[in-house]
Amino acid sequence: MTNLQWTEIVVFAILFLVVTVLGFVAARWQAGSTLDHLDEWGLGGRKFGSWITWFLVGGDLYTAYTFVAVPALVFGAGAMGFFALPYTVILYPIVFLPLLRMWSVSRVHGYVTPADYVRGRYGSSLLALLVAITGIVATMPYIALQLVGLEAVLRTMGFNGAGFLGHLPLLIAFVVLAVYTYQSGLRAPALIAFVKDILIYIVILVAVFYLPSKLGGWETIFNSAEAKFAATPAASDGVLLSPTNQLQYATLALGSALALFLYPHSLTGALASRGRNVIKRNMVALPAYSLLLGLLALLGFVAIQAASKPIVNQATGRPDTNTIVPVLFDQQFPAWFTGIAFAAIGIGALVPAAIMSIAAANLWTRNIYKEYIKKDADPKQEAKQAKLASLIVKFGAVLFILFVDPQFSIDLQLIGGVIILQTLPAVAISLYTRWFHRWALVAGWVVGMVAGFAMLYEIPNPAAGKAHFGGSALSLGQLSIFGWHPFSGVSTQIYVGFVALLVNLVVAVLVTWILRARNVDNGIDQTQDADYHADEGDPRLKEVAVH
Repeated sequence: MTNLQWTEIVVFAILFLVVTVLGFVAARWQAGSTLDHLDEWGLGGRKFGSWITWFLVGGDLYTAYTFVAVPALVFGAGAMGFFALPYTVILYPIVFLPLLRMWSVSRVHGYVTPADYVRGRYGSSLLALLVAITGIVATMPYIALQLVGLEAVLRTMGFNGAGFLGHLPLLIAFVVLAVYTYQSGLRAPALIAFVKDILIYIVILVAVFYLPSKLGGWETIFNSAEAKFAATPAASDGVLLSPTNQLQYATLALGSALALFLYPHSLTGALASRGRNVIKRNMVALPAYSLLLGLLALLGFVAIQAASKPIVNQATGRPDTNTIVPVLFDQQFPAWFTGIAFAAIGIGALVPAAIMSIAAANLWTRNIYKEYIKKDADPKQEAKQAKLASLIVKFGAVLFILFVDPQFSIDLQLIGGVIILQTLPAVAISLYTRWFHRWALVAGWVVGMVAGFAMLYEIPNPAAGKAHFGGSALSLGQLSIFGWHPFSGVSTQIYVGFVALLVNLVVAVLVTWILRARNVDNGIDQTQDADYHADEGDPRLKEVAVH
C-alpha cells in the first residue's frame, strides 16, 4: 500500500460518509409505529411507492459485480459478456404477471418470504425449508461478490496488501454497513439507492461519450478488440459469438432471467412496494437499467483500446480482472472524477449487500427459527432474530473473502444461479397451478440439485488451474443419461442451470403422475384464487406491523 491515490481516496471517503449518514437517518424516514416487526424492518412497512421501488429494485438487481465483472468479461471473452443484456431485456416481461400474483397473495396472508408462500400453498414445512435453505445458500456468494467489486475499487486506489491491512478498508466499510442496516432495516438501502443510482448514471454516461472521443472513436475501439481476440487461442472469444457458444449464450440469458426474481432479495424489493400498480410501473421502467448495462459492457472493449491491464492481487499473485474498469477510469479521468466513479461502484456494492443480507435474515427467521426453533416467537423476537442474522450473514461473506480466493467466489456465483433455479417449480409455477404434488416438487428439487452439481463438477477451468467447478457451461457431448451420451462428439456448450431445471421439471411431472394415481395427500392450500388478485385498499389485505 505504497501507491495510495489520495485525491481519489478523499472523494471516495466523503461520498461514503454521506451514504453512512443517510443509512442512519433512514431509521426515521417514512417510519412506521415500530421497527421491531419484520413488516417494518425487513420490508420497509410494505408502503414504498413507484420511485422508491424503482431505485430500490434497480439498486438491488444491478450490483457492483454487474458494474465491475460484466465489462471485465467482455474485456476477457468478448461477445459472451453481453449475455447480461438480453437477459435483463426479457426478464421483466417474464416476471410481470407472476410478481403481481406473489405480491397479492403475500399481502393477504402476511407472507414475508417466498418460503412463507410455499408453506401456505402446499402445507409442507419440508418444502418451505428447502426453499429457505436454497435461498440463503444461493444468496451468500452473491453478497461475497459485492465485496469483490468493492475490493477491486479499493485495490485500484492503492489498498492492495497481502495481509490483514490490505483488507482493513473493506472491513471498516462493512462494519458501517452492518450497523446502519441493523438499525434501519430495508429503509437504509432504499434511501441510499437514490445516491447510488444517480452517481452510476452520471459516471457511465460521461464515460461512454468521453472515452470513445478520447481513444479514437467506436470504430477504432471495435477494431482493437477484434484484433486482440483474433490473436487469442480460444476460438470462442471474439466480438461475435462462435458456433460453440451461441446455445450457451441463449440458455444462460434465459436461465438467468428465470432465476433473478427467484432470489429472495429480488422478491424482498417487490414485496416492500405499496401495491400492484407500483410493480406494474416498475416492470415497465426498469428496462432503462438495461440501456445502462449495455453501455457499461462496452467499457470492456474500451479498456482493450486503452491498453488497460488488471492489477495483480498481492494476496494471490494473479491479475485481478475485476479491476479492469477501475483501472480504466484511473488512467483516463482526473483523480476527482475517478473518486466519484469509485464511490458509485463502492456504494453500488453496499446497497445490494444490505438487501441480500436482510432477505437471507428474513428466511432464517420466518422459515427456520420460528418454524423449528421457537414456534411461539412474537414479532419483536422475530425482528431481533432477523437483525442478528443479518449481521452474521454479512460477516460470513467478509470471512469468505478473507480466507477464499475471490476468483473462486465468482465461480460460486455461477453455481448460485444453478441452485436458485431449482426453486422455480415450487415458487413461480405454483403461482398459477397446484397441479404438481408437493412430494414431487421435493423429488424434483433433489434430483435437479444433484444433476446440477454433478455437471458443474465436470467443468474444468485450466486458466485458473481448477479441474472441477470451473464455470457454468458444459459441452453437449459431456451430457450423460445413466452413461448414455445422446450428443456424443458435439462441442456446442449449454448453461448447466438450464439443463438441471429441465431435469427437475421432468422428475416433478413423473412423480406427480405416480402420486396422483395413488391418491397420495397433497397437503392443504391456505390460499384462494381471489388472493392472487387483491390490490391496495382491499379489505382482505393483512394489516402491516400488527403486534
